[in-house]
Amino acid sequence: MYIQCIWIYQYAKHYWRSMIFYTILGMIGTAIGLLTSMISKELVDIITGHKSGAIVTIFLVMIGLNIGTSIMNLLSGYASTWISMRVDAEIKSDIFSKILVTDWESLTNYHTGDLLARWGSDASNISSGVLNFIPNLVIYVFQFISAFAVIIYYDWTFAIFAFLGMPVTLIMSRTLMRRMISNNERSATMNAKISGFNQEVFSNIQTIKAFDLIRLYINKLRNVQKEFINMKLDFQKMSMLTSLILTTVGLLVSYSAYGWGIYRVWSGEISYGTMTMFLSLSGTLTGTLHSLSSLVPAIISLTTSAGRLMDIVEMPREDYSNDDLVKTFYENNKDHGISLKMSDVEYSYKTGTEVFAGASLEVNPHEIIALVGPSGEGKTTMLRLILSLMQTQNGTAYLSGEGNKDREGSLFRSETKELTSEEIFTQFNAVPLTPSTRKLFSYVPQGNTMFSGTIAENMRNVKPEATDEEIIEALKGACAWEFVEKLPDGIYSEIKERGGGFSEGQAQRLSIARALLRDAPILLLDEATSALDVATERRVLRNIMQDEKPRTCIVTTHRPTVLSACTRVYAIRDKKCVVLNEEEIDEMVRGF
Repeated sequence: MYIQCIWIYQYAKHYWRSMIFYTILGMIGTAIGLLTSMISKELVDIITGHKSGAIVTIFLVMIGLNIGTSIMNLLSGYASTWISMRVDAEIKSDIFSKILVTDWESLTNYHTGDLLARWGSDASNISSGVLNFIPNLVIYVFQFISAFAVIIYYDWTFAIFAFLGMPVTLIMSRTLMRRMISNNERSATMNAKISGFNQEVFSNIQTIKAFDLIRLYINKLRNVQKEFINMKLDFQKMSMLTSLILTTVGLLVSYSAYGWGIYRVWSGEISYGTMTMFLSLSGTLTGTLHSLSSLVPAIISLTTSAGRLMDIVEMPREDYSNDDLVKTFYENNKDHGISLKMSDVEYSYKTGTEVFAGASLEVNPHEIIALVGPSGEGKTTMLRLILSLMQTQNGTAYLSGEGNKDREGSLFRSETKELTSEEIFTQFNAVPLTPSTRKLFSYVPQGNTMFSGTIAENMRNVKPEATDEEIIEALKGACAWEFVEKLPDGIYSEIKERGGGFSEGQAQRLSIARALLRDAPILLLDEATSALDVATERRVLRNIMQDEKPRTCIVTTHRPTVLSACTRVYAIRDKKCVVLNEEEIDEMVRGF
């Protein structure tokens, strides 16, 4: 919890002005409440004859204080809401940005629904806690000390009753802390499970309907709901027991104070007004102690959320330190094109499964190379390595420009040391593959990857300044304009979630058009033409090759019909990339 509190502090320190403002409002409200109790005492004493005074003036002051309290509560509530919403938005934005630059392979260990739950509810819990916990702690302590000081000033004997419930409260807080931590962790895990279930079901409604799995998933939902209800009932039982004990103690303290007040009034030691003030302040002290005790589960909930977010945001981050270097490299080589070279690459999944051992490939401007092989042999993994979504564990992987002076085996290492990225660029006109080099790639992944919005919005995601004419030209290159121009709104036609409203083939062509519009020097197509008919597939590839730009292209495919358009074909065999000769390619085509 200490480590998690330190982590929370890194956010809290940015909002100290807001916390001070909120604290001052709370302390002013407390002071007005105490003044109201004291004025109330004066009014009661005047009415009961224990004291003379201007009853109308006192009454008006009391009304004014009550109005002031109401106004202060409204201002405090508004300020709290405004600050909380702003802090919540800023913290969520910060955590969102950190998640996006977190190592991709590490993120895949988490279900999407779990990530959404952590980013949503846990981040909101942090923002609420950052704003409220420390100010409330200060306000409650100030409230307790000020009320206690007033009681001591008028009659110290009443102060004893303020502490009667404290031992029980402290003992219960200590006893229940472990249970609270466990409950919060269970609750967070259960919320993530429900979020994941809902997200997965709503994303796959078509599959559920197609396989007639409606009843199965309704039953699954009921089981999840039953598990959730049982968990909440367990929490409720503990809460009821805690509440019963605290309520009993509170009543005992209150009635004891009430009895002592009656005795002091009867014996003439205090006035009736003083007794009513004491009873009011005694309730304030008891309530303040309960409020302080409530901060225990609050900090437990806060640190639980912090721990869940720390799991995500403290995973390895991607390194974008080469951004400027890659930009310079591109400017120097964009007119002649960029080559991709991988030599003796090794990679194993974190599970220990080896995918590549000594794999090498090369592709140059104006070339299309194909990666072929059975499913699960590593074609998509190779593209992820190229995009630095995964990191090679051995070997060299780099981009090179015209006149590259690579001496075999010496690109990343001199005779005495490991070369830096700047030295590789200076000496070899090359840059190693890193997250920074992604800006030099256009990528069309498997499946439907279009976002909801218009076709134009999807296109401008990769090139915000693109004109309508540029978008149409990219659509023509992907053979997509032939159906887009027939739509009532053309490029401003709406795409539904997951590409809804378009066939798989149409969605693929839109994805290819988006990649072409990006106008990156290297194009990666991962089974990107699998939903196209052979004729359209050939036209798309021909358009890419006939482009005057020095584009470098890599295609992964199961369809040998693509191979005739490729400069070279690499087959993934025995964890290596092997160049196929014409006879082997012809045999693949005949056997398809």
